Amino acid sequence: MALPMYRGCYRLLLPAFGFSRLVLNEGTIQSAASRRRFYPRVAVAVARAYSSEQKPHQKVVVVGIPNPFIWFRTRIYYFLIRTYFDKEFSIEEFTEGATQAFSHVSRLLSRCQFQALEGLVAKDLIGKLEEKCKLLPSNYQKALSADPEEIMYTTPGDVGIFYDDNGRKFVSILMRFWYLTSARIPDDSMEGARIFKVSIGDGELETKRLLTAIYEFQREFTKGVSPDWTITRIEHSKLLD
Repeated sequence: MALPMYRGCYRLLLPAFGFSRLVLNEGTIQSAASRRRFYPRVAVAVARAYSSEQKPHQKVVVVGIPNPFIWFRTRIYYFLIRTYFDKEFSIEEFTEGATQAFSHVSRLLSRCQFQALEGLVAKDLIGKLEEKCKLLPSNYQKALSADPEEIMYTTPGDVGIFYDDNGRKFVSILMRFWYLTSARIPDDSMEGARIFKVSIGDGELETKRLLTAIYEFQREFTKGVSPDWTITRIEHSKLLD
């Protein structure tokens, strides 16, 4: 499955994407090629006004406050990426593409369509995901899926630049996502999850939970290698332990 080139330098929009990891809060599954990363600390504030008697267009609002040390360090890495690897690299465009990729891959996971993950997620990671997902009850599988309209907040985390023993060059970028799900999950099973009553019209309320996910994207920048980003790690809070 081939994704279109994104600004001629890397692929990150839906029909073609090289992935290798999937992640959400507590549980972690990662490929053999993955590296340990410093997670960003993000404070989340949420507006909870959903009664039919309140303003009709109010919704969940997530405000992220990134760790200043990580924010400063990642800006240095963005500069290094543009200087030595890809002069057209833009973290804003990368974030947009990564968000689309997250929604697409999470939907495939939710539907247990593991063959469709090939070319998007690292091969050694797909097998691990398949083992885990098939053991999940249907409501937990549903909670893995993040609809684009339900993604409330996205932020880049840590960035890594490294070389292997053969001199190959790699860049990895950790992305964290907050999204709403209407999947019915026991309240005591989702540590840190926030629960909301969302108005869906005519005074009817729907219960939704705010969950987090972490995906790490990796790309090889060795000369002559296809410019694909691959997901090398996935975490879903209390879903993929």
